[in-house]
Amino acid sequence: MSSGNPAFSSEMFAGYDQVYGVPRTRSTTTTVQGTMGKTALLLAILSFTALWSWNSVGKGDLSMGMLLGSALGGFVVALITIFRPTVAPISAPIYAALEGVFLGGLSQIIEMRYHLKFPGIALQAVGLTTGVTFVMLFIYATGLVRVTEKLRAGIMMATGALCLFYMVTMLMRMFGAEMPLVWSSSPMGIGFSVLVVGLAAFNLLLDFDFIEQAARVAAPKYMEWYGAFGLMVTLVWLYLEILRLLRKLADSR
Repeated sequence: MSSGNPAFSSEMFAGYDQVYGVPRTRSTTTTVQGTMGKTALLLAILSFTALWSWNSVGKGDLSMGMLLGSALGGFVVALITIFRPTVAPISAPIYAALEGVFLGGLSQIIEMRYHLKFPGIALQAVGLTTGVTFVMLFIYATGLVRVTEKLRAGIMMATGALCLFYMVTMLMRMFGAEMPLVWSSSPMGIGFSVLVVGLAAFNLLLDFDFIEQAARVAAPKYMEWYGAFGLMVTLVWLYLEILRLLRKLADSR
């Protein structure tokens, strides 16, 4: 089993169903309920720091350097967590706090820019992200879309290709070139963003499956934090892509 989310991979579960070092109980192994509880806690941390950042940017008390620093810090913490899952109980809350600062500040900047064209753009992005998440959770829980090996492979390949495309786009931008699909508000640019939002949404299915599998093989307790962290990574990505889509729609008016 593997996931399109870079935080998740099948190798993590190797041997969990044969070797564990302590008696297996609900207090020492991963449960779906425990992971969801930790996800709620991470969302609360992210929401708190996002609200603080939102207000600080609105008052002019938070510099662009601090926003970029929080984004970079979140990326570094994410990499550490991916390569050392055992630190997730400490690193996951730090990641949530840093991403909250970045998302809150960025959302306020976009809100101030588009308050005439598209009032409440950030709040609508939050609402759409929440709605998409619950829809995908319903789809997964009811089995309307089953996470098969073919589906998993397809989502992983598409996500990897998108990551490569974004990396090329960043390199081109450093040399003054632009990828119209990423930034353009043309019909093709909007269509591209719709596809990316859909891909991020389908990654949620893989995240839910990973969490369920971790509980099924009685993975160590710290995997609850890791599962919550991985889900947060996808939710942050989904929110940013929805916010980008709404910006394109506002520019196209």
